This record gives sequence, C-alpha cells and structure tokens, in this order.
Amino acid sequence: MTLDNQTLWIGAGMLGQLLFGVRFLVQWLYSEARGQSLIPPAFWYLSVAGGVVVLSYAIHQREMVFIIGESVTLVIFLRNLIMLRKQPDAD
Repeated sequence: MTLDNQTLWIGAGMLGQLLFGVRFLVQWLYSEARGQSLIPPAFWYLSVAGGVVVLSYAIHQREMVFIIGESVTLVIFLRNLIMLRKQPDAD
C-alpha cells in the first residue's frame, strides 16, 4: 500500500487539528473540574463566531479535516457559554 501526496497532507492536517484542539480540550476539562469557565466570556463568544465562519468556509470548500475539527471545537465553545450562563455572577 502506498500513500499519495494528498493522503499525506490530509493526515498532516488531521494531526494539526488534533494538536490545536487539544488545548481547548485541556481548558474545557480544567473548567469542568472546577464547575466554571475560567476564561473571559468574550473569548467564548468570539470563538463561536470564528468557529461558525471557519466551519462555513470548510463546508463550502468541502475540507473534511476542517469540518471535523471546527465541529468538535464548536461543541466545546458552546458548552463553556452554557456553563457561564449557569454561574450566579455571570457577566
């Protein structure tokens, strides 16, 4: 079995998305363990807005690596916004 250039680049793109996404997973688990989001609310609103734009672009371009990556991170962004709304002192 030989891998062509495109397959290698798709693999590299998936690895890049995994590495980029892990930082959000770490932050999310950290916040979940404490029961509150420890990042300013604007971070999450901007993250959702940016994620929706990038996901829209990825869908338009039919870029599966970015569609998967952005879909997963959007779930994390939205979960943090839900956690912020549940906090009694939410901004």
